[in-house]
Amino acid sequence: MKIVVISDTHMPKKAKRLPERLLIDLEDCDYIIHAGDWQTVELYNELKQYGHIIGVTGNVDGPELKRMLKSKEILRAGNFHIGIVHGHGTGKTTEKRAVETFAEDEVDCIVYGHSHIPVVKEIDGVIVFNPGSPTDKRRQQEFSYGILTVGEVIRAEHIFFKEKN
Repeated sequence: MKIVVISDTHMPKKAKRLPERLLIDLEDCDYIIHAGDWQTVELYNELKQYGHIIGVTGNVDGPELKRMLKSKEILRAGNFHIGIVHGHGTGKTTEKRAVETFAEDEVDCIVYGHSHIPVVKEIDGVIVFNPGSPTDKRRQQEFSYGILTVGEVIRAEHIFFKEKN
């Protein structure tokens, strides 16, 4: 199973369209995870044509997206549970807030966004994954998104690229 993971797209403010590199991976994915800060519902509607979307709201998402999506989700993918949250809030780091969101849940992987910083690590046997941003790299050298490959195990990897289009 191939899951494309994106976050912090901030469209159309940071990009008018999705990067070509990302569109290639969307063509053959089983699921699309969006970890918040979509900005508008138009992106949700665009992503629907590529596959099943599971997404959460972020701190810049408006009322229309907040009516459609929750702030926390858990996706069952094969034998695994993937927790999804944006990670915004006060106190602690974005990563710590994301991990604490699922403290009472049994998850194998936590996907979060907000910081725009790509992260993949393991904490207490749980994969913690931030895909970065495919449209707003901020202080990062490259734009990025992620791919989770789910089979006997979950494998998390980043796809890095220099140009949005």
